[in-house]
Amino acid sequence: MAGGAALAAGLRAETSQERARKVIDQTVHALGGDGFRFMTTRSEVGRAYSFYREEINGLSIAHIYSKYLPAEDTSGVRQTQRQSFGKKEDSWVLLNGREAWEVTYRGARSLPKERLEQYRLSTLHDVFYILRMRMEEHGMAFEARGRDVVENQPVEVIDIIDPENKTVTVYIHSSTLLPVKQTFQHWDDVINERRQEVTRFTKYREAGNGVMWPFGVQRERDKEKIFELYADKVTIGEDLADSLFQLPEGIKILDKKK
Repeated sequence: MAGGAALAAGLRAETSQERARKVIDQTVHALGGDGFRFMTTRSEVGRAYSFYREEINGLSIAHIYSKYLPAEDTSGVRQTQRQSFGKKEDSWVLLNGREAWEVTYRGARSLPKERLEQYRLSTLHDVFYILRMRMEEHGMAFEARGRDVVENQPVEVIDIIDPENKTVTVYIHSSTLLPVKQTFQHWDDVINERRQEVTRFTKYREAGNGVMWPFGVQRERDKEKIFELYADKVTIGEDLADSLFQLPEGIKILDKKK
């Protein structure tokens, strides 16, 4: 009996937290291990679609540049991003933890604080940003909700709870161990309602330095499509000039967009 009790103790079932952390660690490995954990930049080129009430509201060639910032940056979002549009990239949006700008041939215009807050929320609660930048953040918790079949794919369901008690639910493919979907709910002070954002990740390919990245991203808010990106090329670790993430010297500053 004593031996049986010892064996039972040795075969103790994993806790929800242990299972979640094990799956998350496997996902980081599947995404490229150290190549993913230490990537500094990312460049995506492809077709971007925006939607309004399920109808295509805009279609453009998009070139999205992202740069991860060092730990000493205190802006809260340690990623700066430039979203350029058109073949000539003659209009673009600059986003970081402190400010958001729209740049055209007319000059630069500061975007409303709601646009900056949207970027902050979506970045901080993006599964790839979390796995790259927030894994060891004090107060982060991971809980496994078990296995399921979601949209005809076998998945492990993991809740990631941040120090502000905001939860991102990630659906990780049982075989590839790559994220296929995430959901995130948050309170929107502008409309005074709770909103749910769902993002799907498809068409993973190797993008440099051994990193696997989704070339297809589809996002919906409150069950309505809002954005799709289908990348033709993704490059990890490219040496991106600092000037890409700065307003051009001497550019005209236009009235703030309301």
